Amino acid sequence: MVSKLGLFKVGLAGCGQVAHKHVMALRQLPGAILSGVYDPDLDRAETFSRRYNIPYFTSYQDLLASGIDAVAICSPSWLHASMGIEAAEKGIHVVVEKPMALTLEEADNLIAACEDNKVVLTVVLQNRFKPAVKLLRSAVEAGRFGKLSHGSAIVRWNRNREYYLNNPWRERKELGGGALINQAIHNLDLLLWMMGSPSSVFAYTANRVSPGSAEDLAVGIIRFKNGALGTIEVSSSIYPRNLEESLAIFGEKGTAVLSGTTASTIKTWIFEDGLRDDLGLKDQEFKGHLEVYQDFLRAVRRGEKPFVDGREGRKSLALILALHESALTKREVVLSEWEV
Repeated sequence: MVSKLGLFKVGLAGCGQVAHKHVMALRQLPGAILSGVYDPDLDRAETFSRRYNIPYFTSYQDLLASGIDAVAICSPSWLHASMGIEAAEKGIHVVVEKPMALTLEEADNLIAACEDNKVVLTVVLQNRFKPAVKLLRSAVEAGRFGKLSHGSAIVRWNRNREYYLNNPWRERKELGGGALINQAIHNLDLLLWMMGSPSSVFAYTANRVSPGSAEDLAVGIIRFKNGALGTIEVSSSIYPRNLEESLAIFGEKGTAVLSGTTASTIKTWIFEDGLRDDLGLKDQEFKGHLEVYQDFLRAVRRGEKPFVDGREGRKSLALILALHESALTKREVVLSEWEV
């Protein structure tokens, strides 16, 4: 366990696109230092190392043995769980990019490894920290919507040919490719956070434009345990660029819609109580991965749960797997089978 006064050393596993966000966040985090990186592509690791003046390691095991307190796993999705488990078994705290795993068995094994070895596990679902999202969650918790009626999540984005050429695994569903698990996992996480636990889903998926076997289009209906309904529409093949992302929550006493290209702007905010507490949001900054790390370090130092621990991160994964199952079998899938 890191000293309460010492520098918190973080190692970075994977030097792809998202890794740069982790570097920027850690450089702004008081009390923490990025002490080393690893990538199986040694040329990429060396380039990354030179760019940020950080030592690189030629194996993941060497990175774990370098005295780090935590590892940030930014590797391809199919490696997330196994790399997290290996770190936890060495007493190293884990920050894992979404998705935390590709199966519920993998997710449960990762959660168990972290709990058994008393290390903190944080899943990077940073959109929960957006000011508009936090305000929406507060309205739900305060009961301002009354009885929830329905909610929707829409992602109309573009992932061009280069996106797949740079990382061919994104074409393959079995390796963690697809619009649901790569793009919409954030939106489904937020929909669950607002609406509660689902009871069943029905979905269609298709690959209309993108290379490979992974879906670039999904539509679905969610029935929640509280009786409310939800709809999702997800595409990663919108021409020619990202078009919109939205999250809408409807209830007997309120309507709220977050929209824009990243669902960060309040478009509609109407409640029976008449409060307009969204007006100050334009002055609030969303710090993304930095807020994930601030929460993570607080959890480690205080021995508390992080904001998005493994069990929270598991929920959106379970929903996505159920949506995939429904699309494959062309039937409604009951979520009690998936323990969301």
